[in-house]
Amino acid sequence: MARIYNFSAGPSMLPEAVLLKAQQEMLDWQDSGMSVLEMSHRGKYFMAIAEAMKNDLIELLSIPENYKVLFLQGGATAQFAMIPQNILNGKSSACYVNTGAWSTSAIKEAGKYCEVKIAASSEDTAYTSIPKAEQWLLDQDAAYLHYTSNETIHGVEFNHVPEVGNLPLVCDMSSNILSRTVDINRFGIIYAGTQKNMGPAGVTVVIVREDLIGLAPKSVPSVFNYAQQAKSDSMLNTPATYNWYLLGLVLQWLKGEGGVAAIEQRNIQKAGKLYQAIDQSSLYSNPVALECRSRMNIPFVLADASLDKEFLSLAEKNGLSTLAGHRSVGGMRASIYNAMPEAGVDALIAFMAEFERTH
Repeated sequence: MARIYNFSAGPSMLPEAVLLKAQQEMLDWQDSGMSVLEMSHRGKYFMAIAEAMKNDLIELLSIPENYKVLFLQGGATAQFAMIPQNILNGKSSACYVNTGAWSTSAIKEAGKYCEVKIAASSEDTAYTSIPKAEQWLLDQDAAYLHYTSNETIHGVEFNHVPEVGNLPLVCDMSSNILSRTVDINRFGIIYAGTQKNMGPAGVTVVIVREDLIGLAPKSVPSVFNYAQQAKSDSMLNTPATYNWYLLGLVLQWLKGEGGVAAIEQRNIQKAGKLYQAIDQSSLYSNPVALECRSRMNIPFVLADASLDKEFLSLAEKNGLSTLAGHRSVGGMRASIYNAMPEAGVDALIAFMAEFERTH
């Protein structure tokens, strides 16, 4: 069977070249006589894989020397709790910006550890916009400010890094890391699950500025403590070794494609095409404010919702998979991460045009 175009929000499609490389090396990684799946995480072969993977990420994101890069487990959801545990540093509150479902989840979890102050919220617009900067309420005595740079469910993305004074800026970049250039120096912590732009599910990348390491109280378990994880090179427990390996392959692929700046231009092209097709249609529409439309996750609805099931069924038959919107919002959603080729977007646009013509 031919490979489909997978528009899933995550786990998402991987570059075909990465899958072929992993297939080629499945039984014997570079004449080691064994699969990466069988390697000791302390052995010389896997240590070489881990070092190359980490160095490639540092290179691609231009991560400064005063940051530690951790490769953890538990997804972004674990970080919702680990962040306040690690960097409250005796303070009683933290600021959060609420722009969608994942912001809401982060806020709920942080509330177990501190007073959460909502600096801004777009709940009143059904999460179809981002509050203007002049409307934000920042408490400079709070421990940090947290925001989600891209909301996968609602299709809202920050196209800028917010100015927050002296507050350490914490960002959930799970769904747009490596898709656009970003100045790491602007952040205290960046974290991201790998299952969208970096590889399979099972690894969480945490980029944390050194001055925010070592602040956790003794009551925080070692495996949740940034200082302990940094000291052990993220191997306090046995890591998800094969997932690290696949992450490394994706990073090598991205370097071969020209790096983050090159892939950003490709992402602008892909998203621009799809939004244009939606905006010029009388059947499809996108609810998100123009200035904060996501390049990664593009939701759209049909003017006649009774056509939704037929649209999805025919799309599947045409090799266009996982286009249903999240159950909480309905409609459709096309996730077009780095690995989605422009041909996939073109195929979707052509299908949408034909569906509109016949309906």
